[in-house]
Amino acid sequence: MLIVGLTGGIATGKSTASQVFKARGIPVIDADVIAHQIMEPGEVSYNLILQQFGDDVLHKDSKAIDRGKLGSIVFNDSRKRQALNRCTHPYVRRRILYQLLGCYLRGYPMCVLDVPLLFESGMDRMCGKVAVVSCTGDRQIVRLMDRNGFSKEEAEARIKSQMPIAEKERRATRVLDNNEGLAELERQVDDLVEKWTPSMLRTWGALLAPLGIIASLPFARWYTLGLGTLCTCATWVAGSFFIS
Repeated sequence: MLIVGLTGGIATGKSTASQVFKARGIPVIDADVIAHQIMEPGEVSYNLILQQFGDDVLHKDSKAIDRGKLGSIVFNDSRKRQALNRCTHPYVRRRILYQLLGCYLRGYPMCVLDVPLLFESGMDRMCGKVAVVSCTGDRQIVRLMDRNGFSKEEAEARIKSQMPIAEKERRATRVLDNNEGLAELERQVDDLVEKWTPSMLRTWGALLAPLGIIASLPFARWYTLGLGTLCTCATWVAGSFFIS
């Protein structure tokens, strides 16, 4: 299974590209969604964040973490940002691995790993290829001001706090140019999917390779047929569990 890392700068249109992949039937593992999930009350990360930052990061009318308030606390403080990362990153990675395993077991030829800080977190090393969604700096600023209600200075500060988009482009396998609208972005994604999707023969060969190793062992040869049937059923059941 090919793992495609998807990333970009803030407000370059990564989420839009992610939706286009989903519309093409490509499973997308969204690190932002997982990050929201692990901050829900009762989760380990939720408890660690409260231990580190106190109840001040909660919404006034609920026990939910106010992500905006938490973000403002860590934005200009590298030590607090590192502390937050220690509370969340290991648990995000664990869930990502579970979902990747689910996609593999279900026999998907390709899966998209949508991570805003793909290079910064080192998760690009998990990916066979990386696509970076990019646009001009002026477009970034305008989109960020419209989307988040930031002033121009605030938008520029957010952009400067990230790895430069030029560096991400340099490290990408392919750059998706998001300056010309949705139709052009869709065309680029379609071309990427067509060129990068592995053949089903290659996909199932990789999926069944562990079974082949087991079947080659002398004690296992008599059980190969039954084991193959059992593994086929088990992969679909297990895949459904991990993806959900």
